[in-house]
Amino acid sequence: MTPDQLVTILVLAAVIAALIWDKVRADVVALAGAAVLLMTGVVRPSEVQGAFASPALIALASLFVIVYAIELSGLLDRLIELAVVLCRRIGALGLWITIGLCGAASGFLNNTPIVVLSAPIVRDAARKLGLDPKRFLIPVSYMAVLGGCTTLIGTSTNLLVADMARVAGQPSFGLFEITPVGLAIAVVGALYLLLVSGRLIRSGPDEEGSPAEVEIEPDMAGAQVGAPELFVPRAELQPRRAALAVGVFAGVILVAALNIAPIAASALAGAVLLILLRVISADEAYRGLRPEILMLIAGMVVLGIALEESGLAASATNALVSTIRPLGPLMALALFYGATLFLTELLSNATVAVLCAPIAVALGESLGVSPRPFLVAVMMAASAAFATPFGYQTNVLVYQMGRYSYMDFVRVGLPLNFITWATGVFAITRVFPF
Repeated sequence: MTPDQLVTILVLAAVIAALIWDKVRADVVALAGAAVLLMTGVVRPSEVQGAFASPALIALASLFVIVYAIELSGLLDRLIELAVVLCRRIGALGLWITIGLCGAASGFLNNTPIVVLSAPIVRDAARKLGLDPKRFLIPVSYMAVLGGCTTLIGTSTNLLVADMARVAGQPSFGLFEITPVGLAIAVVGALYLLLVSGRLIRSGPDEEGSPAEVEIEPDMAGAQVGAPELFVPRAELQPRRAALAVGVFAGVILVAALNIAPIAASALAGAVLLILLRVISADEAYRGLRPEILMLIAGMVVLGIALEESGLAASATNALVSTIRPLGPLMALALFYGATLFLTELLSNATVAVLCAPIAVALGESLGVSPRPFLVAVMMAASAAFATPFGYQTNVLVYQMGRYSYMDFVRVGLPLNFITWATGVFAITRVFPF
């Protein structure tokens, strides 16, 4: 083992241990690891600079500003108020429609504010209908997670994996390239939640609570969009502001989908346009940037570069390939998806993306097949943390609000993990052939 490899593996172990220990913010942990790698010469200053200026970070920062403008306009609050009216009119079906809409919105908007706003509404509407809110709050979180898997911008994990693949020489991912796979997983997951989840959740005394009362885990910055207290309070609908914000957002999506410009370029242009149109002020735009998430991803990208440059990623892949080569690409994909899924239950999404994306590229190349299926497997599995209340920050929100037990998430989430695993492998092999 070379000195660079030794330093890299020690830093990696320290970062993982710190994330599991969960006493220091995840972004601070990631930046500390990047600083050690830079000081020891494992990565060069130019490589660190590239990590902080990656297209994934530019796209995320710009999208954060655009979505924050939509939040400030009061549009999300108004839509959720309409959902309450729907629930009162058609009963439990209205609750499930609201949950489905949360999932659909999460393909384009950050899922944490969606859950922060919608979970109390679903809870209160269920109470008024005489139904147990516990039956519906876990599905709110899970559908938000599943919805985020349907587009490249639905989760920062997808953008991070796509960016690392680009750095490794792979073709860029299109905005909706992964949608067939993500949609298949989301539909199957939604059917499971609709038909089965209610029978697996134990009913219990329903205690009062509100978003302001939810205790936030100290490592909430390790998930995708920051702690919910960062989001704006309920706001009155401002039609002009909402129309312009949604229009600009739709334009950003259209430009990226038609390959007129990369998502980083179109999102940045959209964010600047909103400031010029005075839909959002410059100060508000800076407040919407979620720097703790951007710095977390930048630090993890530096760690990923170190894994590549030191040769550790190649060594791990060679060991993995020698074990599963006789099984063929399909079994390799299934095992790789499962391993990524297991890691996601223990570590943050960004950490898993950094660890697994380089291996995905090297694994495909070593097997003599396209790395694309393995990269998509990372995107899907790295976000699919269902079996624990702490694997994803929206799980933490409903865990506190619904007064669930830990085993409620195991009973509902573990089967969902296996269902999405099987569906994901099947869909990936159909959409992204080897």
